[in-house]
Amino acid sequence: MQAKAREVYVPPVLQDLRAGTAELHIALEKRLPFFSDSLDLKAFERLMQAYYGFYQPLENALQQSQAIPADFDLSPRLKTATLRGDLQALGVSPPALDNLPICGQLPVIDSSAACLGVLYVLEGATLGGQILRREISARLGLEARNGAAFLDIYGAATGRRWRDFIEYLGSRPMDADERNAVVTAAHTTFSCFERWLESQEVLV
Repeated sequence: MQAKAREVYVPPVLQDLRAGTAELHIALEKRLPFFSDSLDLKAFERLMQAYYGFYQPLENALQQSQAIPADFDLSPRLKTATLRGDLQALGVSPPALDNLPICGQLPVIDSSAACLGVLYVLEGATLGGQILRREISARLGLEARNGAAFLDIYGAATGRRWRDFIEYLGSRPMDADERNAVVTAAHTTFSCFERWLESQEVLV
């Protein structure tokens, strides 16, 4: 008699997030130019400038929102400084960095649930960066030391950090309204990011 496979419990908020963002996630992934034949060093620099223009105001908004859960440490998960370092390594001067276009249309962060929805997207993107890191290394010769640290920002801890975040998110007691707020914020983050990248003409 075969042993019955152990069912893995998936918290309701994660079920909702996967169902509510999968379509947007797949659509955006298809339009990102990391695997495009036209991606050269200059195009990669423009892409990272666009990323900076989104992450910088969004991370500022998260920090100023007063919505970060008291038991969640955001500081080691901030990525703007690393993006800034990458852009300088790619040849962008500090004055030019300070004058890059910045996204003005951001998700509303008015609750802990909304904060976690935004972070779900940002942390998921960091996990996905591992695949992109290998592609950019092979194609453009870029590593953490010379312009691609953002794609490997957590290094060997990437998988563990993602699991820690998912466990934290799944362990928080949430009612249906709070779960809906998490999904809405994640959905809006994807939409705002895609519209921003499109406005910067860096998508395929």
